[in-house]
Amino acid sequence: MRLEYHSKFKKQYKKLKSAQRKRFAEALELFQSEPHHSDLYNHSLIGQWKGFRSISFGGDWRAHYEVIDEHTVQFVAIGTHAQLYK
Repeated sequence: MRLEYHSKFKKQYKKLKSAQRKRFAEALELFQSEPHHSDLYNHSLIGQWKGFRSISFGGDWRAHYEVIDEHTVQFVAIGTHAQLYK
């Protein structure tokens, strides 16, 4: 699976503490091997995020992505539930 990162995602990622970065890296590794593993709570989104999907990586932390094609996803946003749904 090819992973791409939107510039907004990169900005948000830089602001994360090392603990969240580590958790995301672990979730990303699992995502690449088994995207719909139950630990990721991978689900489609509604409302303003309709057409996107989300994975969880510990507590209230989420990473939103869109499927570009059958081999590529692009992560577009990362943060807590409250940060992403302002």
